[in-house]
Amino acid sequence: MNTYANSLKDRLTSLIREMAAAPAPYVKKPGKDFTRTKKLSFETVMQTLIFMGGNSLYKELLESQGYDVNTATSSAFVQQRNKILPSAVESLFHTFTASQTEFKDYRGYRLLAIDGSDLHIATDPTDPLTYSQSQPHSKGFNLLHLNAAYDLCNRLYVDAIVQPRKFRNEGRALATMVDRSPIQGNVLVTGDRGFESYNTFAHLERKGWNYVIRVKDLHSNGILSGLHLTLDGAFDQEIHLTLTKKQTKEFRNRPEIYKVLPATSSFDFLDMEENWFYPISFRVVRFLLQSGDYETVITNLSTAEFSPDELRDLYHLRWGIETSFRALKYTIGLTHFHAKKQESITQEIFARMILYNFAEMITSHVVISQKDKRHLYQVNFTVAVHVCRHFLRSKGDGPPPDVEALIRKNILPIRLTRPGQRNTRRIRSKSAISFVYRVA
Repeated sequence: MNTYANSLKDRLTSLIREMAAAPAPYVKKPGKDFTRTKKLSFETVMQTLIFMGGNSLYKELLESQGYDVNTATSSAFVQQRNKILPSAVESLFHTFTASQTEFKDYRGYRLLAIDGSDLHIATDPTDPLTYSQSQPHSKGFNLLHLNAAYDLCNRLYVDAIVQPRKFRNEGRALATMVDRSPIQGNVLVTGDRGFESYNTFAHLERKGWNYVIRVKDLHSNGILSGLHLTLDGAFDQEIHLTLTKKQTKEFRNRPEIYKVLPATSSFDFLDMEENWFYPISFRVVRFLLQSGDYETVITNLSTAEFSPDELRDLYHLRWGIETSFRALKYTIGLTHFHAKKQESITQEIFARMILYNFAEMITSHVVISQKDKRHLYQVNFTVAVHVCRHFLRSKGDGPPPDVEALIRKNILPIRLTRPGQRNTRRIRSKSAISFVYRVA
């Protein structure tokens, strides 16, 4: 009972204890912070951040400390958490996620989706980085923007970058996450139109990764408007270009060979001293949807290996990151922060992502029998999160819950044809449906 759950909990606990044993890289005042024995130690504060839900701070402290009469006050907890750098929780997130070694894949590829989502935080008109007003005299609001890389087959967040919403740059965040990623082997990245840029393609290409990125359709102001395309309707065309920032007539008059980038455009692999040219090749694939509309993607996958129909299904599987954002916000509790400072909120963002990954790692090991059932069934993730949070809080003073049995008991039917649901309409082929069943 709980063999895998216990090993996963021990892994997370051990990582926190290793940080607590040598806290200098993770605190604001090394050699001073967390050097004396206190009720709210480094380890306790880190664990409490991960266990937190959507209740008030003091209720969360009561829950985490078993309703002990000597539970620390909210003020004491805030003082202790303020000693910890936001990068400490981020570091734990990366280390814990990287400790997972068994992965499902899609035809030998780690299938990653990259996207962003806005996060509402406490209103603070004095913060120019996050405060906005829709109208000059309207009530304002504060937003952060979470950029994330999400493993679609394993339902795990593998990286994230938090930016002020007013100064978000999803393309730069993607480039940073790609460049620093430790993931080895074949990787396939899917992204929406917000990542349409030559700089994105180049960073992915130089990393040795493949990609399927949706772009603005024909007759738009996107990348396609500057390509030498003579086709209409559905097509699959290979493009070979040399990018340059040299603004000469020779290059501008040969758009089928050269793409002259504006001098102000963001492209990290060109300069006006040594690197004047950058060759790049990709496929432009335009396919017809059941609605009669067209979608267009750019990819560096080969024609022999991936047909246009499979590329269409691959792009639509990107919707998994959207549903993960919904679970992260409303099931894990990323809509309820226990702080106003941005650095403390960043702590909680990465703490919630650790809990999300912990719950997904557990549920991936729960085998649901589909025998003699009318519908296909999947885990009730909301119940799974509650079970995992309670399991993490248990301190060994009583028998722990049978985590896998509880999760296995609380299941929901998979409904792929319910009218009006966007995520079900995006699954359009038997291959995509079988993929969803296989990784659910």
